[in-house]
Amino acid sequence: MACTNKDDLINLTEREFAKLQKLIASLDQAQSEKGEDDVSIKDVIGHRAHWIDLFLGWYNDGMAGKEVFFPAKGYKWNDLKRYNADLRQRQAHLDWETVKTLLQSRHDQLVLFLSDLSNTKLYGGPMQGANNKWTTGRWAEAAGPSHYRSAAKFIRTVLRRQS
Repeated sequence: MACTNKDDLINLTEREFAKLQKLIASLDQAQSEKGEDDVSIKDVIGHRAHWIDLFLGWYNDGMAGKEVFFPAKGYKWNDLKRYNADLRQRQAHLDWETVKTLLQSRHDQLVLFLSDLSNTKLYGGPMQGANNKWTTGRWAEAAGPSHYRSAAKFIRTVLRRQS
């Protein structure tokens, strides 16, 4: 069930991030190795960091009255597989430590963003530019804690396969 207020959203964001951090803390550069689906743990962590950037960009563009591209300019939602493959290619040069640092940095930006907005700005109505009924808080939850949870699930699956 989605959060409906700022305090719950911040708490959920911090809780899910802590779980993910605990999971990746002991992993090393070997996590850059691609699995059966041509996706590595490093790819998934880089993806999660990037989607926080996307969300913050969507919000800022909407607030500035600019056109908001979901998920990004030149892509539609049904192009997500292609978008994610292109993202993996763009992030291929990043090493494991860089990707973990990137995730921490984007998480910190997300928490600061959530802390700076009022409950009304997060949940008082649809996010500007989104062209749907999701609130800013709901979009933030999808980009942060929901993505952290799915990354943790992916990592646990990979680690089970490896053992």
